[in-house]
Amino acid sequence: MGDHTSVKFSNLAAIIQEFNVDGQNIVQGFTKKEHYEKYNQPWFGATIGRVANRIKGGVINSLNGRQYTLEKNNGANALHGGSRGFGRVEFEGPTVVKRDGKETLLYTYLSPDGDQGYPGAVELRVFYVVSEKVEDGVPRSILDIEYEAELVGGDVEETVVNITNHSYFNLSGGPSAAEGTIAKLATRDYLPLDTGIPLGPIEQHPTDTTQDFEFGPNAAFDDCFIIDRDLTDVKIDTRNRPLKLLAEFRHPGSHINLQVSSTDPAFQFYTGEYVDVPEVDGENPARGPFSGFCIEPSRYVNAINEPQWRHTVLLKKGEKYGSKVQYRAWRG
Repeated sequence: MGDHTSVKFSNLAAIIQEFNVDGQNIVQGFTKKEHYEKYNQPWFGATIGRVANRIKGGVINSLNGRQYTLEKNNGANALHGGSRGFGRVEFEGPTVVKRDGKETLLYTYLSPDGDQGYPGAVELRVFYVVSEKVEDGVPRSILDIEYEAELVGGDVEETVVNITNHSYFNLSGGPSAAEGTIAKLATRDYLPLDTGIPLGPIEQHPTDTTQDFEFGPNAAFDDCFIIDRDLTDVKIDTRNRPLKLLAEFRHPGSHINLQVSSTDPAFQFYTGEYVDVPEVDGENPARGPFSGFCIEPSRYVNAINEPQWRHTVLLKKGEKYGSKVQYRAWRG
């Protein structure tokens, strides 16, 4: 790894605390763990699970031949695995391991049976690889994430898993991530939502997101975009699928570029409209609406309760959940 890239992590939620690209930190975070514990309502940088995004009515309709009731921590729905989901707990690690010939940081978490209402004990492994690659004479800062989860113990035969990372990016270097940032998504397909839950079939987003566009107070997003319309070949473990580009961003002022890729079939694009974090200790500035934007690779929203989608989040005994995410950023 060269001088252009440095990444800082926390064992709280295996958080990405800093992602420095040519001297500029492009993710929102806090300087100390206790600040995350007290002020991280937006889930800055956190690993999200057991189930990222929302489950309708806080109810899993059918799993292990029964219904499960979850905490409703987002209006009428369950969000991000509950108020004490993976994004709020201490992980073990990091441990340095060799994986695919690369030095890798490993964080692990054992979620017990009944954790936040979810059935079965699940062991989660989060792998981080930080690297640099020079392309066209410009160093690219690369952060690769790999998620792996297994159902352990003999409590149940199946559970639900959908993991993502909730980093908020800001390429501007200023208080607003929206001002001046130019975005382009790989798709215009999305799931129209009502209170965060899909209303029905996939449609075209009103904004042509496959062309350069800007976002902000007059163009806020909190939408689930679809990369794969056909889920036939999307298994519980997507790690053997090729990485697909989800979104790219650039800021003409800072000259920072960002690309987000994943093996998952969907992603939530959230432009941070509801962020409201006070200044802390004089070293953590106040963060308000649009101070960061998120690309959250994942499976479809509420997939466990939709017969055509549930196989992508249904983790059975003896199987592995898996996915990969890649962030590539550079100045140029």
